[in-house]
Amino acid sequence: MLETMKRLAPVSTSTLAKALQMTPEAARQQINKLVEQELVQGTTQPPKGAGRPRQLWTLTPAGQRYFPDAHAQLTVQLIGSIRKLFGERGLDELITDREVDARTRYAQACTAQDLPQRLEQLAKIRTLEGYMAHVEPHGEGWLLVENHCPICAAAQSCRGFCRSEQGLFQEVVGHLATVERGEYLLEGGQRCVYQIRPAHSAASTL
Repeated sequence: MLETMKRLAPVSTSTLAKALQMTPEAARQQINKLVEQELVQGTTQPPKGAGRPRQLWTLTPAGQRYFPDAHAQLTVQLIGSIRKLFGERGLDELITDREVDARTRYAQACTAQDLPQRLEQLAKIRTLEGYMAHVEPHGEGWLLVENHCPICAAAQSCRGFCRSEQGLFQEVVGHLATVERGEYLLEGGQRCVYQIRPAHSAASTL
């Protein structure tokens, strides 16, 4: 249930029940247990029209810790040490080196000529890296949705990691599309979402 909630949050009890193929009452019982353990929290949404208010559920920081954090504390300490010893320039060089390595791996993994298939390949390698990623249609393009960030602590300490990743995604799609960040985990979002717009669509809005 925590994994489903992380993928869908903010999510209602009925939607959770449907996704997990259980009755709403059974889902409500499980949610109550998670609330008691302080793993999830609810927010009340105003009703639409004459309906009743809805309760939407998200993970608490304690719930988020059930997902891999890529040794967050050690990572943050290492970033601090690099800043102290080598300054921001040294940290930028570290990020660049990481990007070079990732560029090679992504180029080898994302080889489809068809853009949607290439995006699926990108989502697959991101999921293998712990990002719980998937692609979904959006308007004339797609959204690359990352439901988890295994390097969140590192990104909070140095947002250069996030800028590097957006650049990598742009290289993956090349001239076929543009990549823009929408929802952003570090700015209060529930996840990181990138909008991929086909080149012809982007050009038509200029």
